[in-house]
Amino acid sequence: MTKRSKVFVPVLVTAATVGVAAGTVYVVRHRGDEVKGFFVGQALERPAERLSYADLGQRLERAGLRLAGRAARAADTGANRAVLTHVIGIERWGQNRLRVALGQRGYVRDEHHPYKPGAGATLRELQDVLSQTRSQTVDLARQLHAAPPAGGTTVEHNGLGPLTPKAWLRYLTQHADLETRRLRGER
Repeated sequence: MTKRSKVFVPVLVTAATVGVAAGTVYVVRHRGDEVKGFFVGQALERPAERLSYADLGQRLERAGLRLAGRAARAADTGANRAVLTHVIGIERWGQNRLRVALGQRGYVRDEHHPYKPGAGATLRELQDVLSQTRSQTVDLARQLHAAPPAGGTTVEHNGLGPLTPKAWLRYLTQHADLETRRLRGER
């Protein structure tokens, strides 16, 4: 490889990466709803529709064990407490959307912030609340299995649009998994 080609290859790769990133930004800005719909269909709805509520509940339960393990290894830092508070808030908020699908409550367009534990919660308290919250989500999956909503039932997600109850369960599993990967242990 010549000296010129050693420089050319990284420049070409960088230019291609910048081009793809710019193209992605353009598509999201000008075709945001289409991209969102594609994401929801490919990442949430399609994989979830093939599973039963019992399967989704088992996946939530297994993922809950991984969440508890990550939380147990997390250092007691403000950043880690913020991650756990966020995950708990989203999960509780999602539980209320699942209760709408079950007919247990009416739909209210709200945010996840009121569902977060109090700002003064300790790491240990948040670890316990995370486990309890996930157990409650698993229980909702069991309720959905016992009394599935009518086909075509959806409940609005503020950012993603209407989701089926199965997609909601998948969303809660994926969200918590992704967010808790940011937890850091002691150095």
